[in-house]
Amino acid sequence: APKGTTRPAAPAVPGTEDAAAAAGPALEAMIEATIAWYEETARDLPWRSPDATPWGILVSEVMLQQTPVVRVLPRWLAWMQRWPEPADLADAPTSEVLRTWDRLGYPRRALRLQECAREIVSAHGGVVPRGEERLRSLPGIGEYTAAAVTAFAHHDRAVVVDTNIRRVLARAVRGRALPDRSYSAAERALATHTLPAERERSVAWNQAVMELGALVCTARTPRCAQCPLARVGCAWVAAGRPEPEEDTRRRQSFEGTDRQMRGRIMALLREQGAAGPAMLAALDPEDPVRVERCVRSLLADGLAAVAEEAGGAAAAGDAGALPGLRLP
Repeated sequence: APKGTTRPAAPAVPGTEDAAAAAGPALEAMIEATIAWYEETARDLPWRSPDATPWGILVSEVMLQQTPVVRVLPRWLAWMQRWPEPADLADAPTSEVLRTWDRLGYPRRALRLQECAREIVSAHGGVVPRGEERLRSLPGIGEYTAAAVTAFAHHDRAVVVDTNIRRVLARAVRGRALPDRSYSAAERALATHTLPAERERSVAWNQAVMELGALVCTARTPRCAQCPLARVGCAWVAAGRPEPEEDTRRRQSFEGTDRQMRGRIMALLREQGAAGPAMLAALDPEDPVRVERCVRSLLADGLAAVAEEAGGAAAAGDAGALPGLRLP
């Protein structure tokens, strides 16, 4: 609000019992402290540079989904050097797109990103469209990415909510150690409620609270002594940092999963270009059914293609019905 004026207290957040803690002066102090902290401590990342393009920011947001910054940074730099505009990626061979994606994981993101680039070229003249609704019409762009591009690339007001933001708000406002297990209506309402009304301030808040969750208000080892919100009334700290509710859900080990096998097959294809049935079967001689299942799923997802030159189908009694594979 302009100097000398008082911003009216915000209304209660539907479905959030702790909404009163995020109203009026308490909310203003939280926003001020977080933005000030960010201005002093923010990481210097290339997609935050003043000359970063909307396309570069969109690429970074897709890459950063479930992937830490340290792994994304070299891939993003290589990607943007090679395909600085949507039209460059739209025309690229899919095999090169997958090779450049390398080991970022969830490689279907690379395919969706190329589909997105093609749609931007064909429907928007090669320019990343403005507005959340138009962004969400692009392949592979969901609610979070559309809001993030709107805020960080176009500097418009948008409710950006990722895991880091959910965790900061759960602690600072609701007094809980962790956010709800899945994104809830109460969390959506709280994030909407805490977003500053002023456009520039809303962008700064989105950037700052996300960074705070990534660096200080982390899931396992929060550094409350360094947190600006601990000094302005974090509800979780005030409550004595209560433990989270016990999560009794079973978690599958990565070792031995289909995801692990798909990753090994993709790594082999990036390295070799193609792999015959025997080479694929050797990835897990004790479970040929798993290998075949993963080969078929990669073909179905468009991440691999049948390579007759790599040996075609295996002989009966050798590697079952495995085809040879290549990058598409």
